[in-house]
Amino acid sequence: MELGLTTFAELYPTGDRPAPTAAERLRQVVDEAVATEAAGLDVYGVGEHHRKDFAASAPAVVLAAAAARTERIQLTSAVTVLSSDDPVRVYQDFATLDGLSNGRAELMAGRGSFTESFPLFGYDLTDYDALFEEKLALLLRLRADDPVTWSGRFRPALREATVYPRTDERPLPVWIAVGGSPESVIRAGLLGLPLALAIIGGQPARFKPLVELYHRALAEGGHEQQPVAVHAHGYVADTDEQAVADFYAPYALAMSTIGRERGWGPMTREQFDALRSQSGSLFVGTPDYVGAKIADIRDTLGLDRFMLHTSVGTLPPEQVLHSIDLLGTKIAPHLR
Repeated sequence: MELGLTTFAELYPTGDRPAPTAAERLRQVVDEAVATEAAGLDVYGVGEHHRKDFAASAPAVVLAAAAARTERIQLTSAVTVLSSDDPVRVYQDFATLDGLSNGRAELMAGRGSFTESFPLFGYDLTDYDALFEEKLALLLRLRADDPVTWSGRFRPALREATVYPRTDERPLPVWIAVGGSPESVIRAGLLGLPLALAIIGGQPARFKPLVELYHRALAEGGHEQQPVAVHAHGYVADTDEQAVADFYAPYALAMSTIGRERGWGPMTREQFDALRSQSGSLFVGTPDYVGAKIADIRDTLGLDRFMLHTSVGTLPPEQVLHSIDLLGTKIAPHLR
């Protein structure tokens, strides 16, 4: 199973530390990608958001900076909000990243868990699903066909158009990232695309029916088995006490901030402890504890990749880098 890290380049204060500037945080993210490779891990992902509390609005640019300082790890968006972007430009950005990284680029396409990008780029939220369906179809045509003739509702038509650059050795890898929608899972399966599940609450075992649904959709679409990945929040430290002491306050701040927007109550210590339990979705603790939880979710869901999202709240860089090292040097060897 592949292991790696994801980030949104979060910009929250931590204890008595003010929030970093966007420029500072983006440079930290590139350092994290370098540390991910140095720790022997497999993949680093950067998510796209258009909010004041996240610095990464252009994942391909950040990943290109990481590509210049790494040699081996896969570099992926986590996710690209395809619904509010132009598939032509998305393909160009990630084909460019693929060339710069010597064939290490991936794209995880999603509909978006936040909605700020829709009015920003002139789209109507009532078209939320239709936008994604049409733009995904065009993206897949662009990576497969040369030239492309295409027409749709949301962008100008293409007639015998070739999009440059092309990837050299393989079609650009495209995953579908979902938060739990059965319709999105079915779409990924019928298209024969790898599936990434964001599990950030509740019990991971409840996603097993969705994975089974995905495999049925793959079979119905006549496709071979494809990789399944999970993205989850978590943090690794030398002791359980240190893990909780480092992670709880920043995590609660971030989740409570987002919760106010969505009508959730504030994150409590009781909720945190429940999520951190053996059956919960939060992977916080020692290498032995977190490794056992990852192994359990791997076996329950049949995973090919697990991606840990550590800076849910903005942790000090030294804590993030130590967590990455523990994931790579203590957890990964046992899981492999």
